[in-house]
Amino acid sequence: MSQQGYVATPPYSQSQPGIGLSPPHYGHYGDPSHAGSPPGMMKPAGPLGAAAPGGMLPHGPSPPGPQQFGQNGAHAQGHPPQRFPGPPPVNSAAPSYAPYSPSTQSSYLSPASTASVTQLASQLNAMHINSYGSGMAPPGQGPPGPPSAPLFQGLPRPPQPSIMQPGSQVLPPPPTALNGPGASPLPPSTHRQDGLPGPAPLNAQYQPPPVPGQTLGTGYSPQQAASYGGGQLSYPGGFPGGPAQLAGPPQLQKKLDPDSIPSPIQVIENDRATRGGQVYATNSRGQVPPLVTTDCVIQDQGNASPRYIRCTTYCFPCTSDMAKQAQIPLAAVIKPFATIPSNETPLYLVNHGENGPVRCNRCKAYMCPFMQFIEGGRRYQCGFCNCVNDVPPFYFQHLDHIGRRLDHYEKPELSLGSYEYVATLDYCRKNKPPNPPAFIFMIDVSYSNIKNGLVKLICEELKTVLEKLPKEEQEETSAIRVGFITYNKVLHFFNVKSNLAQPQMMVVTDVGEVFVPLLDGFLVNYQESQSVIHNLLDQIPEMFADSNENETVFAPVIQAGMEALKAADCPGKLFIFHSSLPTAEAPGKLKNRDDKKLINTDKEKTLFQPQTNVYDSLAKDCVAHGCCVTLFLFPSQYVDVASLGLVPQLTGGTLYKYNNFQMHMDSQQFLNDLRNDIEKKIGFDAIMRIRTSTGFRATDFFGGIFMNNTTDVEMAAIDCDKAVTVEFKHDDKLAEDSGALIQCAVLYTTTGGQRRLRIHNLSLNCSSQLADLYKSCETDALINFFAKSAFKAVLHQPLKVIREILVNQTAHMLACYRKNCASPSAASQLILPDSMKVLPVYMNCLLKNCVLLSRPEISTDERAYQRQLVMTMGVADSQLFFYPQLLPIHTLDVKSTTLPTAIRCSESRLSEEGIFLLANGLNMFLWLGVSSPPELIQGIFNVPSFAHINTDMTTLPEVGNPYSQTLRMIISIIQQKRPYSMKLTIVKQREQPEMVFRQFLVEDKGLYGGSSYVDFLCCVHKEICQLLN
Repeated sequence: MSQQGYVATPPYSQSQPGIGLSPPHYGHYGDPSHAGSPPGMMKPAGPLGAAAPGGMLPHGPSPPGPQQFGQNGAHAQGHPPQRFPGPPPVNSAAPSYAPYSPSTQSSYLSPASTASVTQLASQLNAMHINSYGSGMAPPGQGPPGPPSAPLFQGLPRPPQPSIMQPGSQVLPPPPTALNGPGASPLPPSTHRQDGLPGPAPLNAQYQPPPVPGQTLGTGYSPQQAASYGGGQLSYPGGFPGGPAQLAGPPQLQKKLDPDSIPSPIQVIENDRATRGGQVYATNSRGQVPPLVTTDCVIQDQGNASPRYIRCTTYCFPCTSDMAKQAQIPLAAVIKPFATIPSNETPLYLVNHGENGPVRCNRCKAYMCPFMQFIEGGRRYQCGFCNCVNDVPPFYFQHLDHIGRRLDHYEKPELSLGSYEYVATLDYCRKNKPPNPPAFIFMIDVSYSNIKNGLVKLICEELKTVLEKLPKEEQEETSAIRVGFITYNKVLHFFNVKSNLAQPQMMVVTDVGEVFVPLLDGFLVNYQESQSVIHNLLDQIPEMFADSNENETVFAPVIQAGMEALKAADCPGKLFIFHSSLPTAEAPGKLKNRDDKKLINTDKEKTLFQPQTNVYDSLAKDCVAHGCCVTLFLFPSQYVDVASLGLVPQLTGGTLYKYNNFQMHMDSQQFLNDLRNDIEKKIGFDAIMRIRTSTGFRATDFFGGIFMNNTTDVEMAAIDCDKAVTVEFKHDDKLAEDSGALIQCAVLYTTTGGQRRLRIHNLSLNCSSQLADLYKSCETDALINFFAKSAFKAVLHQPLKVIREILVNQTAHMLACYRKNCASPSAASQLILPDSMKVLPVYMNCLLKNCVLLSRPEISTDERAYQRQLVMTMGVADSQLFFYPQLLPIHTLDVKSTTLPTAIRCSESRLSEEGIFLLANGLNMFLWLGVSSPPELIQGIFNVPSFAHINTDMTTLPEVGNPYSQTLRMIISIIQQKRPYSMKLTIVKQREQPEMVFRQFLVEDKGLYGGSSYVDFLCCVHKEICQLLN
């Protein structure tokens, strides 16, 4: 068996042909015949130069190497993995991986044969109980766990009152239809009805964590690990082979205490306590930054700020075998235009005039802090490919006594991780400077949009937002030109030239072959043509007031905008305001294909694929001409988001969706989104290239991107909220002393029409010790990667397979840690690395997301919409999206400006006397307990009691008192940093809308399948035990 590629990530993070991304390359479980190109071959140099030596064709991998986990390992010997695995081969062993089934049972096991269930049961029963006292290791068994990690032993103990975390008020939920009969697990007989076990009940109560400061012994394990010991995982009495003392009538067993399992809130608060408000300097290689939820000041001292790049781990394994063994994906989430707070230094702009940036002759990497100057400063050695280059005469400088250039601190490219270069004409299309970009506003004027007042709202708002077009810092006015089109079944172009008294309309009826009827006067400077434009915006609602046309076109609208930009020879952005399924005869015409019968079948994936290939080729043309599309959708029924949203996704635009838009309730949310979108920092006509030092390379890319080849990431535009996630693979060994270097270069056009290069550099550690790899992981970035690779895979694979792969890989990563890094302890203990304590809870949130697990009340369009949003999210946004923020409002300190400490997303944390605010980046809820204090209700809503509250409001009234002001301030702080405006929904306890709110309580069991956090932890623990046995 050849040993080249490795299986470190799910097979589904493969790019697929036909979705406008890269051609297939066999990075994961690929075609073994497809060998890599010889190391000498390189791509010809383009404007971004040759590929790095790492940028060669990916190697075809072999089936995995030596089996780390024996028969239950990644693939049982003798069954080479298929590229997109189907059902696992039937063999006599227990099913290697438990599929995640959307049944109401919280187990992730699919119906297996009775034999395998029995075998599984006897495996579980064979586990012994750890019979040593708290923190005492048996003689000769290595040191006990570290003092910092609470160790929950598996001793069966007499029931004690459960110990709660200080400040958390835990109300056991009453047995309702929603949450079942409280905590008692089902008796074994019910587990066996359909031949599959439920989650293993734990028959030992967990010990509370030791008191802070109490040590558990002197030894440390190789890495801090929180261990959550288990009582014996057994199915008492129900199966042969169970221990004798448990035979007979089923006993009621203790359920896992939620306070004894890792809390995301605790992890977030601990990081804030240790690193919040401090200066984080990026001067050393491979350091793990503060969590995305921690506010701190970042000082660039040679590595890019974590605002620009975050990694799944900051220490890469030295070999592909190690990577294969741990199965931790090696990836970076890059947000090249991230917003930088006002107290941090903006990027410096380096201008070398006609010489342009200094670059390595061989790999074309840009001058950066990783270049080593030698021979008195006359030459430098490239940190990426080790090639020795001559220093151009204009760039020469002497070295000091430690071999550093005398101008080291004066040159951003030598001392900083991120900076920009002014690009020369070689980096421009057709070698001439670009024109400034244009914005084209395209309004659907069909009957329903006119009748509900939407067209009038848009036209009024445009008068305001056009004053705020983005401009260069030093400029008085914006260089961006604007144009206007309205459409229904035909297109109307408007001439708004500044010397006209009235705007002129030209109609294009041939939507099959769209052409631009006018050049002069279509794209204009807003300042110059302001009066004509205002005139037009006043006239549009009247002009179409009597129209009865309800059919619309869509693809020709994009085509028209792109042709207009092409004719003006400039990049730009289309703002399309659209509301219905495009059913008129034209290219891109769609039919209603919303079919609930496809759910949970192999054809479910078609619901996420575009209906026609028209949109794919349209997206390709848009990217080629620097045309970005942002779409505001106002659907009242099915509009096929999977098709309409494709062009916005592939062109780096944004999709906004307002279901059943109502003027009085939704206009504020829409207007906030529109203002924010027009004003945000954005780069046009962009190409991104990732270069790496030797030994590894970028193999896979996820985001609002288009790829014509394997190395150039093309984006019609990229803004401050868009992130691209990049996966890396080994193509050789990495050395501990030199580390792993990454350089991200983005060539783009500014809003002022200047061509620039934005460079971000990051250096990571490398190690041959698995413990170092686990110590340096970042769970939030891991979840971002897993979500994107899974959401990309839904286009090609059954959702059940994807969920299985995610559960597998979670168990694999944790089993590898357990086997190789944790101190010896009883098999019944679940041991989690410190950096991955909350991986199971976040992974369970991802598995329950409506994209991977359909729910009857969620529409197909909503699932396609959420899928698309996540594909371009940065780490902070995906963290909040999968694990919402839940704040107790009734404990507010009105004198303080800090947010109250969040609580865990579980119904058990809510109280009838409380008021809670929940936000996930798309939605915001204010939940009111039935016994909420009347003075709070009066303070917030200005009404005397709970019964008087109007739940239809979407913004809180301005009541002039401290409570109201503080709460409204908190809402604006949460909203501030987020790309989408969140609509506020008021929810009263025990009223119908509470159902919607409950699906965001992600630690609880899903209403339509999906495990609770506790059950998922048991499931993962069981998987790990199986892998280790």
